Amino acid sequence: MNLCELLETHRLMAVVPADEPEPALASIRVLVDAGVRLIEVPLTSRDAVGVLLRAHAELGGDAVLGAGSVLTDADVVQVEQAGGAFVVTPALVPAVAESVRLGLPALVGALTPAEVVSASLAGATAVKLFPASLGGPDYLRTLREPFPTVPFVPVGGVDLDAALAFLDAGALAVGVGAPLLGDAPHGGDLAALRRRVTTFRSALG
Repeated sequence: MNLCELLETHRLMAVVPADEPEPALASIRVLVDAGVRLIEVPLTSRDAVGVLLRAHAELGGDAVLGAGSVLTDADVVQVEQAGGAFVVTPALVPAVAESVRLGLPALVGALTPAEVVSASLAGATAVKLFPASLGGPDYLRTLREPFPTVPFVPVGGVDLDAALAFLDAGALAVGVGAPLLGDAPHGGDLAALRRRVTTFRSALG
């Protein structure tokens, strides 16, 4: 699997909290059915691994599932065993080296130029610009001047308008949580989630 190619093609990674397993799984089903293939489930969620296992078993190749907030070697192993296809970290943490060792693509969190360099040298598949809302699209545009070949994926506080602006500034893709998911992972309106997915996908192209 070439994660960068998938990110560039789909341009959107949905971030789905899994504190409530059944609504989280229902949300993932809607996302995939509506055309969102890349889905991150944060390990900070109460039942993240269980949701990953069940989603992977049910959806198979229809979805590319990964885990976020991955910190340790043990986290990486757990994600791989649950069928996760990639990991996402908040920063350069021990999990990065383990994911590289296992051949599991890693989106490594970074904000400053020094962190971007460290993430790239550590083997990051792509750099998760986080929190993206702190510097905004103009900051990404500035970062890309010294790092024109680094694939950036802004995450954190990205709504539809920001997503469009980040992509225009050179982002490979964007990671979107609440502005896309709304209350669906907590038992909320799945029909509204489907409508938001249609809006995002239509706008992002």
